[in-house]
Amino acid sequence: MSVQDTEQTIREYLDALLSGGDFASFFADDVRWTTMETGEEIRGRESVKGFIIALHNQLFDARPELRNVTTADGVAAIEAVFVGTHIAEFAGVPATGAAVSLPYSVSYDVAGGKIEALRAYFPIMALIQQLKDAAAVPA
Repeated sequence: MSVQDTEQTIREYLDALLSGGDFASFFADDVRWTTMETGEEIRGRESVKGFIIALHNQLFDARPELRNVTTADGVAAIEAVFVGTHIAEFAGVPATGAAVSLPYSVSYDVAGGKIEALRAYFPIMALIQQLKDAAAVPA
């Protein structure tokens, strides 16, 4: 897959993700999400889509703020900040209403116009600590 094709796929995927469009249409049927910090893997278009939606709309009212997008032949990477509000129980911490802001990056494998793998360098432990700190502050 050429650099140009890879970039087009990733840009269109990100546009769909950020605008509430059908971002999962850019996933291969057997796409794999890996949270690198924990090693957790999620497989399949619907499962990965569901995880991303839950993280951004059900557990948090959040959005990614893109900082950088880099593409090469069949691979891409983004740097972003996860910005939002904690609205439901996450990792054993009840909803705090706390504002969260967390830098992260994702690496993508792209082939045939589809994303085959996402490797998220998302600091889960730092996010949990932000939530625990917010929960410990008296209202």
